[in-house]
Amino acid sequence: GAAVQAQTPEIDALRARAEQGDAEAQWSLGSLHEQGTNDLAQDYTETVRWWRLAADQGNARAQVGLGTMYGAGLGVPENAVEAARWHRRAADQGNANGQFNVGIRYLTGDGVPQDYVAGHMWLNLAAAQFTGEPRETAVEYRDTVANVMTPDDLSEAQRLAREWDAAHPRDPFPRSR
Repeated sequence: GAAVQAQTPEIDALRARAEQGDAEAQWSLGSLHEQGTNDLAQDYTETVRWWRLAADQGNARAQVGLGTMYGAGLGVPENAVEAARWHRRAADQGNANGQFNVGIRYLTGDGVPQDYVAGHMWLNLAAAQFTGEPRETAVEYRDTVANVMTPDDLSEAQRLAREWDAAHPRDPFPRSR
């Protein structure tokens, strides 16, 4: 890549760790570029570059972030299918933000085939982890879709959520994106 001007000792140390493959440092450096803070210019291309490196190593927060960047067309061409793919990777790891995002995508058919059962399942799983306003939002979407589902589909969605939850131990320290 291009030579990067020294910013601060903290940024330089973070960048060194990120360049050595530290997924958490890659996530953090991408986040700083997204926000445009800590003496770094806002640069969505750099955000995507660092988050992709972290996401490819399984960093769920970077997967959610990358999905959001694809969904909004920030630093990459807008691509709902790619956004859904990254949100699903995070959801599959139990990340509540990934579960919420993929649930909404299933409700709207954005990047995935519309599927109320899958949407309800993912929103139910997200709501179980969230607290406060994010939980209220997930519950609101979940309950709204439940009102247009058949009783059999609703039972199926609840069964799938229970089975998914039983098969995936919960992250004891969930973090927001």
